[in-house]
Amino acid sequence: MEDDAARRAAVDDAVERFLALVDGGEPELLDAVLEIARAADPVADLDAAHAEIDRLAAGVRGLDDLVRRIFVEEGFHGDRDDYYDPRNSSLTEVLARRTGIPITLAVLCLEVGRRAGVALEPVGMPGHFLVHPVGSPLHLDPFTGELLTRDQCEARFREATGLGDEVAFDDALLAPIGTEAVLVRMLTNLRGIHRSRGDLAELGWVLRMRLGLPGVAAVEVAELAEVRGRRAAFREAADLLDTWAEVLPRDADALHRHARRWRAHLN
Repeated sequence: MEDDAARRAAVDDAVERFLALVDGGEPELLDAVLEIARAADPVADLDAAHAEIDRLAAGVRGLDDLVRRIFVEEGFHGDRDDYYDPRNSSLTEVLARRTGIPITLAVLCLEVGRRAGVALEPVGMPGHFLVHPVGSPLHLDPFTGELLTRDQCEARFREATGLGDEVAFDDALLAPIGTEAVLVRMLTNLRGIHRSRGDLAELGWVLRMRLGLPGVAAVEVAELAEVRGRRAAFREAADLLDTWAEVLPRDADALHRHARRWRAHLN
């Protein structure tokens, strides 16, 4: 019981630190990503993660060096065996296992590049996250370590999404995105993983972090309320919905209706 309480307290601390980081907008990417990792594993060693990224960046002098260091010398690669393993969405686990998914491997590339003076930017292409070397016509696929032409990026897009030629591949799909958008995508991935597994405890902290970032949808609020309600925190569920009804006026009626449903459990 004490261990469970200690774990909950550590997860709460990670969530609060994450929310403090993102409160002012555009936080330091690595700091925020590591709080996601700490919420997943409260004993994750964040200092060791910083040190490992520093080590990976040492001696890197350009893009070719970066690709060689990460994907050849260090053996980082995409997880083709269990893509939806939640460890693939934790940067500390990715560093330990040398295995991840495109977005966490992209964060690794971005942070190594930042330390080595290699200008890179994140590209949130639908279905497959990429990294763009600034000033280059190529894009880095962090899942494979390959440098892709525009046509190859389109091929990755169609392979990942299943969309055919009837859907145009617009250059806007290769536009760089900001730190907040990277974090939203990471948390959205985790939300889907934990929801499919029915893991309410993990889903709860993921949604709490998500609600601290821009673009929150009513369905995300309702889902967090559902997590709380299913754990018998009926008042907390109702209060959350009523609070967000003021923030999302177009969805206010539905959110208030859900709140009344949870309050009915208090009678």
